Amino acid sequence: MRDQKQKSDDMIFGIRAVIEAINSGKEVDKVLLQKGERGDLFKEAFDLIREHSIPFQYVPVEKLNRITRKNHQGVIAFISPVTFYDIENLLPGLFEEGKNPIILVLDQVTDVRNFGAIVRTAECAGVDAVLVPDKGAARINADAVKTSAGALHLVPVCRTRDLKKSVLYLQQSGLKVIAATEKSSENYIKTDYTGPVAIVMGSEEFGIDRQILDMADDRVQIPILGKIQSLNVSVAAGLLVYEVVRQRADLKS
Repeated sequence: MRDQKQKSDDMIFGIRAVIEAINSGKEVDKVLLQKGERGDLFKEAFDLIREHSIPFQYVPVEKLNRITRKNHQGVIAFISPVTFYDIENLLPGLFEEGKNPIILVLDQVTDVRNFGAIVRTAECAGVDAVLVPDKGAARINADAVKTSAGALHLVPVCRTRDLKKSVLYLQQSGLKVIAATEKSSENYIKTDYTGPVAIVMGSEEFGIDRQILDMADDRVQIPILGKIQSLNVSVAAGLLVYEVVRQRADLKS
C-alpha cells in the first residue's frame, strides 16, 4: 500500500500540522484538500496555501484515505526535498555573472524518474535552470532526487503558475526559445544554440502546448530512423542540451 511506503519526511497530514509546516518555512510541493470540507481551521489552511502560492488539488476523501489511514482531517501536504526558485529572480543574476544561459523548460513532464534523469543530464551539461509549471509536473520526491543522482540539489528548479507567461519572459529577456517537436521538419543540429537559449520539451503523451509552440523562435525535431516513432523524453532532452554543449565548444576552438 502507498501509505505504508510513504516516508514521514515526505508527507505531513492534519490541518494544524500543515499550517505549522507552511509557517515554519518548509518547502511544500503540493497539498491535497478534501472536496467539500469546511470549517474555520480548514479555511485558515486554505488561505495560507493561497498566500504562499502552493499548488493544491481538491480530491475525494477516498484518495486521501489511500495515502494514509491516519487522521488527515482532509489535508495532506507533500514536502519537497529541494527549494524552488522564481525564474524572474534567477535569470538576471545569471546575466550579471556573465553566463550564457541555458534554461530547460519541461511542459507536462509528469513521470518522476524521467524528470530525475533529465535533471541529471542537465547538470552534467551545465544547464543553468529547469523551469516547470506548478501543476502538471512531476513531483519532486525522494525517487526524483535518487534518479537525478543528487543533481536536483545542484540545478535550480523554477516553478511557475503560468508557463506560457514565463516562456514569454525568457524570450523578452533575450533567450532564443527552441521547441522540440516531431511536427517540425528542421533537424535539431541545424539550429543555432550558441546564444542564450531556452529549450522546451513536452511530455511523450501530449507534447508541447500549442500556444508555446507558436511562441517558439525555432521548432526542431530529432530524426527517427526506426519503427518506434518517439524517443523517451529524457533521452531527447539529453540530445538537445548536449548539442548546445557541442556547438559552444566548437565556437571556442
